[in-house]
Amino acid sequence: MSNITPTDILEIFYQKALGNLSKSVVKSATIKEKVEFICRCNANKAPIRFLMSCLLAKIHNPKVDIRKPYTEIEGEDKYSGRFYDERFVELLVHKYKLPCNPTTAYLTPAFRNLDRLLTTDLAMVGRPREVYVFALEVLDAIHSNSEKPENVLQEIIRLLLIIKGEDEQRMQQLIADLKQADDILPLATEEIVTLLTQHLNCKGSSRLPVLIVASAYQTVKDQIGEVNKLLEAHNAADKQTGSIGDVEITLINDDRIVTCYEMKDKRVTKTDIDVALQKLSKTKSKIDNYIFITTDTIEIEVIEYAKSFYEKTGVEFAVLDCIGFIRHYLHFFHRQRNNFLNIYQSMVLAEPTSSVSQPLKEAFLALRRAAEADKR
Repeated sequence: MSNITPTDILEIFYQKALGNLSKSVVKSATIKEKVEFICRCNANKAPIRFLMSCLLAKIHNPKVDIRKPYTEIEGEDKYSGRFYDERFVELLVHKYKLPCNPTTAYLTPAFRNLDRLLTTDLAMVGRPREVYVFALEVLDAIHSNSEKPENVLQEIIRLLLIIKGEDEQRMQQLIADLKQADDILPLATEEIVTLLTQHLNCKGSSRLPVLIVASAYQTVKDQIGEVNKLLEAHNAADKQTGSIGDVEITLINDDRIVTCYEMKDKRVTKTDIDVALQKLSKTKSKIDNYIFITTDTIEIEVIEYAKSFYEKTGVEFAVLDCIGFIRHYLHFFHRQRNNFLNIYQSMVLAEPTSSVSQPLKEAFLALRRAAEADKR
């Protein structure tokens, strides 16, 4: 298929998969099972895009060795898997909202800067181990001509479409169950705090404190005249985005940042405060507050260290507990508590699965349904 573009190739196999969702075109039952394991692995979705980029390259140029997706590998049959991933696979993922990472697989630790042939004896570091073992075995099956790259690419897209449909069906049912209870008494503040605590205790919840704080500001922006800026991607570094922190607050109709929040799922240290000072020294923004929100314990000496910088910088540094912060907020804006909960739910569901996994989204809806069950 070297006479057509990679974009056309992906579209062809997307349409083939869409038109034949009930049947796999992969010959080997073993390879089919391994591909399905990779596609359904919520803990690590990077191998999906990695495989799609390698398969696309092989289909586009059959002369390449599918096991050489890095230009650092020796031989004329190498290729840039990252090029195919970022230039073409990423567009397909976003266009059809496929359930895999929205960003390149080649920046994840296991797939970064390899310079050797990707054979089945290569030990790739990452969890779960099976997804990497299976990915290498799929590449080997293509290289040995026991499977066609066209069939495996179509199978991956078919499985992603099936998974997407399953996810949407579950979400629709969970949301429908909540809507049936629209006329119930809203949850009390402490019940909402319990709900949020349960959600934070779920696996992979590091993005949630950002959404909690952002939801808090979105809920009362008209009352307080302040609003959060658009959130950056969960895995985007501050150096790349130019942002100061995880949530940046401005005055309405004014771009000047007045308060900055930085989220930590571990203890805040004096070094964290020093790093924040360095960031502020390199920006033109003159903020009023720099607030750390943590889900871990807070040490008194760190609190005192943070307080000591006000007279030196004019910026108030503070370290707050995430649940303590939102508990006070919900009591202070008591009449807005249900609006906050609805906005938080919308933000959670709108996040890409790379930052809030599908199970974590479903967990919130299930927890909220359980919390509201007693109100019916």
